[in-house]
Amino acid sequence: MKEELMEEVMQSMLSYLDNAQMKQLRQVMEHVLSRYDVTELEKKPEEDDSNNLIARFIAAKRIEGCSEKTLKYYQTTIDAMIASIGKNVRHIHTDDLRTYLTEYQSKHQSSKVTIDNIRRILSSFFSWLEDEDYIIKSPVRRIHKVKAASNIKETYSDEDLEKMRDNCEGLRDLAMIDMLASTGMRVGEMVLLNRDDINFAERECVVFGKGDKERIVYFDARAKLHLQEYLDSRTDDNPALFVTLRAPHERIQIGGIEHRLREMGMRLNISKVHPHKFRRTLATMAIDKGMPIEQLQRLLGHQRIDTTLQYAMVKQSNVKTAHRKYIG
Repeated sequence: MKEELMEEVMQSMLSYLDNAQMKQLRQVMEHVLSRYDVTELEKKPEEDDSNNLIARFIAAKRIEGCSEKTLKYYQTTIDAMIASIGKNVRHIHTDDLRTYLTEYQSKHQSSKVTIDNIRRILSSFFSWLEDEDYIIKSPVRRIHKVKAASNIKETYSDEDLEKMRDNCEGLRDLAMIDMLASTGMRVGEMVLLNRDDINFAERECVVFGKGDKERIVYFDARAKLHLQEYLDSRTDDNPALFVTLRAPHERIQIGGIEHRLREMGMRLNISKVHPHKFRRTLATMAIDKGMPIEQLQRLLGHQRIDTTLQYAMVKQSNVKTAHRKYIG
């Protein structure tokens, strides 16, 4: 009971005292209350402002430039935690969150990566509450990063890429594969492109990445030729760069591209054919050929260089060659 009283007083004084003064206040309260027996008294119900605080946090993230998809993920993750623990966010402790993460992993059979993603979102939320003086200290501070096994993700071989190009059923699919393979853009960025966005003279185009961040990507001569052939073959007036094959030829969606590539992979016996694999393949090839990591980071549109390093899986054969060159 004494601990609850001290915490409530300190919570109320957060916006008035600095860290040193808060520490001194706690010491004074501990000394004074140690001379008294504090019994449980009837406590008036406290208004739960959790939803209001979550809304303010989401608004702050929106101002920072987070996409609506990211904001929705934040909202649902935090809401699920609040519903499970059943406390005002101001009174949630580290043990509450540890129990929640443990039970969540057991119930959903979630991977360590998923649990760490939840931990990161909760850390961002509670750190914001701490910075804004809504709570004394983030309860996620003592919950460390969840270590997950590092798996080397697959990339396409040169043979895989050529096999896909040789077996495309139409000019559109060939142009899409060349654009994904040569630019390294996200599939979500590609479906938003319009014909007017393409600069054939410079072999480049402007895309809008995560958080509506704008950047330039580049494509090779082969992609230029196939893209021009595809656009010349079209009879529709849709401004979209890639459209559906059937009338009324609407802008193709991410699901449509994923489905098309998945079918091609099954037909050609190539494992795990999906759009993002082209991005990872380009990153790996660029690193292997000596492209500076900072330039690759800009090309891929990553905010943090750590993210770029996760994409760029250096081939083991190149490691062996480098070892012989520099060490052995």
